[in-house]
Amino acid sequence: MTFQLGSSLLDACVLAILEKEDAYGYSLTQQVQSVMDISESTLYPVLRRLQKADFLTTYDQPFQGRNRRYYRITEQGRIRLLELLNEWQIYKQKVDSVLIGGNLDG
Repeated sequence: MTFQLGSSLLDACVLAILEKEDAYGYSLTQQVQSVMDISESTLYPVLRRLQKADFLTTYDQPFQGRNRRYYRITEQGRIRLLELLNEWQIYKQKVDSVLIGGNLDG
């Protein structure tokens, strides 16, 4: 995608993915990459920030002799996701009104 997208949209994508199911870092990166260009090294600071804000928790699970760190959305994370989804709808309507036409009233 050629559009540069901000950290709020990245947060929304991460939280939306984790609302569906817990995921480990590499898997999460792959899913986010399906909608935006991001590397694992970019995603891990985002995950730490979301965890520090109590939007995510982590747990480890053994996998092929190693531990995988899984991320899980918290109740506060679900609330934040709803806020971000609402903000996204407003933003999307405004952009659509410019790009496609129509009115800003929705």
